[in-house]
Amino acid sequence: MEMTLTRIAKRKDYTIGKLDIDGNYFCDTLEPTWRDIGPGRPGRKVRGKTAIPEGRYPVVITYSPKFKRWLPLLLHVPKFEGVRVHEGNEAKDTEGCVLVGENLLPGRVLDSRRWLVLLKYRISRAKERGEGVWLTVR
Repeated sequence: MEMTLTRIAKRKDYTIGKLDIDGNYFCDTLEPTWRDIGPGRPGRKVRGKTAIPEGRYPVVITYSPKFKRWLPLLLHVPKFEGVRVHEGNEAKDTEGCVLVGENLLPGRVLDSRRWLVLLKYRISRAKERGEGVWLTVR
């Protein structure tokens, strides 16, 4: 399964994106501020307030001790550890992670729990079929 997160609005305090699954729009995303911190890039990471670098990351579902439930986890993200896809509504809820939902209000996503359940289902089904699951962030 190939997921693509395309960042469409890079604002001072948040980043809005669109998440596609296998080439089809799935939902919107919310991340902290994009700071261009990839390899050879000029930005610097601010702990808990920086969107992850662009790249392609494997995704697994593991138990999160922090959230006390099973959540998608992005692996091998440079300069980051424990990047999850989870629910939330505002940039302050992200702490560097990716929130899923519907971007109906500026700087927010709504119905986040619903979209997280749907995403976990899609990832689980792909894993059951023996597929790798990847997220490309651009």
